[in-house]
Amino acid sequence: MPGRGKRRRRGREAAWRTAARTASGTGRWETVFETTDAAEFRDRLRELRTAGEPVDPGLLRIDTFCGRLVHGTVHRLSVFVPFGP
Repeated sequence: MPGRGKRRRRGREAAWRTAARTASGTGRWETVFETTDAAEFRDRLRELRTAGEPVDPGLLRIDTFCGRLVHGTVHRLSVFVPFGP
């Protein structure tokens, strides 16, 4: 398929740039929002996307910690905060 290699290479390069920006020692992940309600979590993500300030998706991390009978599933949204200026 024409252009497939170029798209694949572009995606790989973007992943490498994101990995370099969020590498260990360059910053920390700060929790923005945490909940056990999936609908509330989706609503909060939707609000974040429609907010006026642009957000780089490469600097957001979504974690889902699977629960069992005692603890429910926890959804966590974190943002990468670089060290220094």
